[in-house]
Amino acid sequence: MNDLRVPDKRFRPELEGVRAVAALLVAVYHIWLGTVSGGVDVFFIVSGFLITMSLVSRIERTGSVQFGTYVLGLMRRLFPLAFTVMLFTIVFSYIYLPTGQWSQTISELFASALYYQNWELANNSVDYLAQNNEASPLQHFWALSIQGQFYITWPLIILLAYFLARKLFKLPVRKTLLGVLSVIFLASFIYSVYITTVNQPWAYFDTFARVWEFSIGGILALLLPYLKVNQMISTFIGWLGLLIIATTGLILPVSDLFPGYAALLPISGVLLILIAAENNPSFGVHRFLGGKPFLYLGNISYAFYLWHWPVLIFYFAMTNHQTVSFIDGLMLLGISFILSVVSVKVIEGPTRGLSVKTDKRKLIPLLIVFTLPVFALNTGWSMQLTNMQSNLVTAGESINDFPGAQMISHGVTPNPEVDPMDLLLQVSEELPSMYDDSECYTGLDSDRIHRCSFGETEDPDYRVALVGGSHSGHWFPALEEIAFDLNMQIDTYIKDGCRFTEGDFGDVLTDECVSWNQNMIQPLIDHEPDLIITTANVNKQPVPEGYIEMWNEFEGEIDIFAIRDNPRMDTNIPTCVGAASDPNEECSISREEGQTVETPWEITGEENIPDHVYFGDFTNYFCDSETCPAVIGNVIVYRDNHHLSTFYSRTLGPALREQLEPVLQEVTSETE
Repeated sequence: MNDLRVPDKRFRPELEGVRAVAALLVAVYHIWLGTVSGGVDVFFIVSGFLITMSLVSRIERTGSVQFGTYVLGLMRRLFPLAFTVMLFTIVFSYIYLPTGQWSQTISELFASALYYQNWELANNSVDYLAQNNEASPLQHFWALSIQGQFYITWPLIILLAYFLARKLFKLPVRKTLLGVLSVIFLASFIYSVYITTVNQPWAYFDTFARVWEFSIGGILALLLPYLKVNQMISTFIGWLGLLIIATTGLILPVSDLFPGYAALLPISGVLLILIAAENNPSFGVHRFLGGKPFLYLGNISYAFYLWHWPVLIFYFAMTNHQTVSFIDGLMLLGISFILSVVSVKVIEGPTRGLSVKTDKRKLIPLLIVFTLPVFALNTGWSMQLTNMQSNLVTAGESINDFPGAQMISHGVTPNPEVDPMDLLLQVSEELPSMYDDSECYTGLDSDRIHRCSFGETEDPDYRVALVGGSHSGHWFPALEEIAFDLNMQIDTYIKDGCRFTEGDFGDVLTDECVSWNQNMIQPLIDHEPDLIITTANVNKQPVPEGYIEMWNEFEGEIDIFAIRDNPRMDTNIPTCVGAASDPNEECSISREEGQTVETPWEITGEENIPDHVYFGDFTNYFCDSETCPAVIGNVIVYRDNHHLSTFYSRTLGPALREQLEPVLQEVTSETE
């Protein structure tokens, strides 16, 4: 039985050009458009094409992929530049990033060095409490991690096909491999479409949702000799392919739609270019992409991809800018280009010149020299952060230094000698204590009811239920502060990314949130708290109709204490404060931006509010007459741009008690 013909194993200059275009697009979209281009999908299919051709040729020639030699060759090609960039990133992160970003950066450094950064970001993408993390200088390593995982698993797949063909079924190797790759493509593509539909943020980083992109490259490597078209069509489809690659990020919101069906667009561009190049038209795009400028850029494209992102992130950190001007963008591209050229010449070139067969005694120690400092420095940095975390300040011990909201409620004058920056790490790291136990809150992808009890649980005078999403949850520290003084039990019913409402809030809420709300009603009634504490609105909006409908479910059963939502700030406050010379000048917003003059219930119309609902308004603890400051009473108010910091929430305890205690007395007296 005849086997498939494989394309000649030769240098393909058009692929270097494709890599160059993809790398430039990635950088341009990141720098000026603040979005993504689909360029990494181009890298994936090119990798699948090249590595499949190489491995098929090797296994047919030797009967083995020589896995040890293969892996050492990968390390020789990938590690020197990658770990050099990581080393520079550690140094610059330590100097320029605020301490609030250290934990995230340290974690992502380990993930990048061990090639699981995509899974780190996938977990953060579905962890509501981590979704407001700042962009780290290592985030672009997610694509390299997926490629690394592909490079390790692909030889095993080629070996499997070889075993099935030669040892089991006595079939041609390449035809068997085509069948195996087709099965992988179908399984991964179907999964990719499904997971992109139900959980796109996770799917974007999921290796299994991306394997089909590599497998298309492998399938093309096996079928390319059979894809013959005439010169005119080859010319047309080649240039069309380049146009598709260049404009994908403009046509589609890549970060919100990929992978799934949408990723077929940039991949089709690569397919068209390769098919056109195989037919060698006189005016084909392959001649343009194979020209000297693109060949040179393609040769440094890996280094350019590695450098451009940390250069951009440190630009933001050092300038405190939110966007990049045209001139500054050109400067960033120039810096990335120079770093790429130098690192390829000084680091990658000499290392790649060493043979994995004859120079192992030089190569292995050299790779250790590149990798060991990154792990050593990152471990030391992690230990320093742990030591800093163990010495965090507590509100009770330092109320005169860090009065926070008690500067307003109790007139405590903050110590002018104290630097609010001393709390920066704590503000960024510390979450309300109920989040310490995963059984005390419901995650994004679940509708299970979790209830935990805190405060005075033995013989309480009052029992309150804190219900809703994270904007209910960030009031928990304030409740904890007053729980024992009021002899009060706090029952928590908190779900990430949810609101205590009827319906789906205009298709904003997930199915799990809608189900959780429906399932919440009877357990709350059965546990008979004296009061439900929840949010009254979202941002500056009136009281939502869905909130009122939910509150009506408890009429005659449980009274409601609804807290007006806090202001939403323009930027991540810990990051802004960490970079600002005057935090309240540079990081605050006006009161008009933060809150409406009328309360949400006044806008809604108090006649539409059920009689068993009471409201709490703490606007004056977030805003003065003109501004909503980032720092109040030496305490940073927010842990991101809209969630209260745990420390500031604690200092709100007395203010909360002032409004909550009369309501508790009233509702409990009615039931006696």
